[in-house]
Amino acid sequence: MTQNIDYQNNPLHGLSLKTLITELVDYYGFNILFAYLNIQCFANNPSIESSVKFLKKTDWAREKLEAFYLYQFKALPRASAEQFELPPRDRIVPQDQKPGEPAQLSLEDAERLREKRAKKAALYDSATAHRSPKQPQVSRRSGASVVSDDDPWAKWKK
Repeated sequence: MTQNIDYQNNPLHGLSLKTLITELVDYYGFNILFAYLNIQCFANNPSIESSVKFLKKTDWAREKLEAFYLYQFKALPRASAEQFELPPRDRIVPQDQKPGEPAQLSLEDAERLREKRAKKAALYDSATAHRSPKQPQVSRRSGASVVSDDDPWAKWKK
């Protein structure tokens, strides 16, 4: 019974996707949403209807937007590691955590965040490249090894 009360404390409880997007677009606009979330439906001919249609089909993008709504727009404290594993709509928000004021975001801050993420991704890629060298792919039909180059057109170039 207490879990149901905690669940109702989640700002996403009973909130439709269309209402969520409308609130975010009214406050931040499509440019800020694209800059922070890097979801193409906010960049290419953005509209509420097309965004809802895309996000209903795409779980990862919807969860990313819902997490943005909880932690940037509603300014809730970061979820515990256990709760973070759950989709945003399934997270239980403790009774003492109440939504705050939306974060003030800018395109300049988004660019700095994007650069920081790119550096982190590059470090991760370089670290994983040393651990697992590329193995030759085996063709399912013939069982022969097929060497894959970075350039898919390499075998036709002569």
